[in-house]
Amino acid sequence: MLHVNYRLEGIIQGVGFRPFVYTIALTHNLKGFVLNDSTGVEISLEGEFDDITSFEHDLYHKLPPLARIDFCKKEEKELAFFEEFKIIQSKNKTTKYSLVSPDFAMCEDCLAEMRDKKDRRYNYFFTNCTNCGPRYSIVKTVPYDRPNTSMKPFVMCEKCQDEYNNPRDRRYHAQPISCPTCGPTLTLKNIKGKDLSYNNQAIADLAKLIEEGHIVAMKGMGGFHLICDASNETTIQTLRAKKNRPSKPFAVMFKDIKEIGKVCLLSDTEKQKINSNERPIVLVKKDTKKFNLSTLIAPRIDRLGVFLPYTPLHVLLLDVLKNPIIATSANHSGEPIITHEADLQKKLGFIIEYYLDYNREIVNASDDSVVQVIGDKELMMRASRGITPHSIRFVSTCDKKVLAVGAHQKNSIAIYMNNQIILSPYIGDLDNVATVDFFKRTLETFKNFYDFEPDIILGDKHPLYESTKWAKSQAKPFYQVQHHYAHILACMFEHNLDEEVLGIAWDGTGYGDDGTIWGGEFFTCKKTSYERVGHFETFALLGGDASIKDIKRIALSMILDTKEEEIYANIYNQFSKSELKLLKQIHAKNINSPQCSAVGRLFDAVAVICGICDKVSYDGESGLLLESLYDEKITEYYDFFLEDGVVRYKHTIKEMLKDKEPTLIASKFINALVNIIDIFTKQYDLKIVISGGVFQNRTLLENIIAKHSNIYFQEKFSINDGSIAIGQLISFLSKY
Repeated sequence: MLHVNYRLEGIIQGVGFRPFVYTIALTHNLKGFVLNDSTGVEISLEGEFDDITSFEHDLYHKLPPLARIDFCKKEEKELAFFEEFKIIQSKNKTTKYSLVSPDFAMCEDCLAEMRDKKDRRYNYFFTNCTNCGPRYSIVKTVPYDRPNTSMKPFVMCEKCQDEYNNPRDRRYHAQPISCPTCGPTLTLKNIKGKDLSYNNQAIADLAKLIEEGHIVAMKGMGGFHLICDASNETTIQTLRAKKNRPSKPFAVMFKDIKEIGKVCLLSDTEKQKINSNERPIVLVKKDTKKFNLSTLIAPRIDRLGVFLPYTPLHVLLLDVLKNPIIATSANHSGEPIITHEADLQKKLGFIIEYYLDYNREIVNASDDSVVQVIGDKELMMRASRGITPHSIRFVSTCDKKVLAVGAHQKNSIAIYMNNQIILSPYIGDLDNVATVDFFKRTLETFKNFYDFEPDIILGDKHPLYESTKWAKSQAKPFYQVQHHYAHILACMFEHNLDEEVLGIAWDGTGYGDDGTIWGGEFFTCKKTSYERVGHFETFALLGGDASIKDIKRIALSMILDTKEEEIYANIYNQFSKSELKLLKQIHAKNINSPQCSAVGRLFDAVAVICGICDKVSYDGESGLLLESLYDEKITEYYDFFLEDGVVRYKHTIKEMLKDKEPTLIASKFINALVNIIDIFTKQYDLKIVISGGVFQNRTLLENIIAKHSNIYFQEKFSINDGSIAIGQLISFLSKY
């Protein structure tokens, strides 16, 4: 007879872990207990050696769908002579580091119950269990128990309480469970807040409003969506005008995968990702022969962001509707998703007339996650609902609590404590007060979860980033990490690469060590050091940040550098005489025109040369447009060449203008980028690590992968600035 004690850490609270342990302990004739506390789960067992060995096998190999064990400390103890196996009430400890789970989509068991007319949760819009439903969006602190969530005000009825107390039930200690008798209430309201209908009738009425052509709002899991019929051109035009979103694509929610397949081309891997319990938005190719939705959804590009209903409420709404819906974040452009009724009325009252609300608080906002599939691999673009908070065990001798505040665009923060790195959900671009406030609220959320007060703060080198300014305002040691080095480190960490690598970081902007704007970088990297061994030749950003939106300035700047002005009349004609004169002056005198090597800006210039746009309204627009023009039958490429570590490309602008045909220009340009990577990497016998927003371009990345078997890119973390905080942490922790 043995007495064995286990201390476990990981995703093991609120995911059916204790009833799972209870069941396998009884199966193997073991006595003892299992309990949650604020640091994880403790298991104490007594029984025969073979039975304990069998228990351990099941513990690791038969986990509940959402559970994950990151760490286990096992030790033998003196016999306590337990009489039975029990699940013991949670205990609070002074240290809190039990991990908070993301929100997950409705599981098949709950869906079947909701479809069953004989079940008491038939058509119930908040059906959930330990295998699905809200987690992060409702929790205030750990341990994850009902009093620590926004379900606290809803007292369980007798039947729900019986499920909650039964270790054999799928809803044992499922904190958000409820039923029509005891759960939250749905209310359809007009924009002035007047109640119109309730619960299932409210869903039916909302569906009718959508079919009539109204733009409505509906409270989802992590915030409100703006919703309208995806086939109604007039309504979508109105939505674009009122939301001041001229061309940025909208995501479309479909009833099921078959409906998506009617308008899009789907690989098996894409189908799996769309159907996963994360339910992200997945960028897929339109089927140009069958696409019958409004062209205004994703104008001028060949991709569509698609996703499936992930809450019972979404499922019930799509059951009623004839057409798929646009479901986009309810917010002002660039601001965080709205979670409260008052903000919806105040900020979006000019867009919507009606909204569907419920009386359970969203404690922590999260937007929809966005991914695309490259071959059979996932490319993460926005990590949020269903994916984050993302925790990763990282064993270090560092005994400090460390906060990394990330970058300025696509911001996420990350914390380190007790051998765990935890990445927050997507926060957004820190360009306005609302998003900066959300950044601060997210930080407070994680402080509250874990009683976390940082000893060290890490951030970007850019002095004007709001995250950097905030970090400098704190009375804590602050260390800055170069932006593109952080990109490479995040990817190295994900793939557990400890050797020297060739890091290629391409994006739109990042503060360089020399004070210029980097973004077309080649490094030799270790986890403790890096050397910049190459970059694209620089150009001046005429007027600084004004060039980021007014991208014809970027093309003009490169043309002025070539000193062959007379052949570029069609570019000059895009400017007024006075504007052209002024821009030539600031170029000649280098006034408010920082030098830049960013490949993302090169995409902008080529889009202007192609004549497909002279201004952009959203990040990455020029890249998507060029990608849509790409013709895989064109194998030619522009002659980008390497000279003393500098990639020379400006001499090819003249050739681009002579080519005239946008498809030819776009194809030869993307091929040139692939070719220059091929040229550069042949100089180094190293694994290749790529990161940065430019590599979100699926065509570019697929062509690079086709040529290189030893290439690594981010799959679990965002390849864009969303993972910069992870890289910042690795830079610091690797020194221990």
